[in-house]
Amino acid sequence: MPSRPKSGGFEKDLKRLEEIVERLEEEEGLSLEESIKLFEEGVKLAASCRKQLTQAENKVVKLIKTVQGLAEGPLEEE
Repeated sequence: MPSRPKSGGFEKDLKRLEEIVERLEEEEGLSLEESIKLFEEGVKLAASCRKQLTQAENKVVKLIKTVQGLAEGPLEEE
């Protein structure tokens, strides 16, 4: 089983995901094996991006609650 791609940060992961989608949509010369490998990498990158967005959203929600006096404590992940 191929190893999981290391996260390079949201922007880098998103850019790579966009490259994969573009390649899968445009290239007719890809073999089935190459297509599956790219698809697998894309699925993992999409999950990584989704996780990073969820973490960012949770921080924003907690920050807003803290500013409004509805929560206390650090903005660290729980």
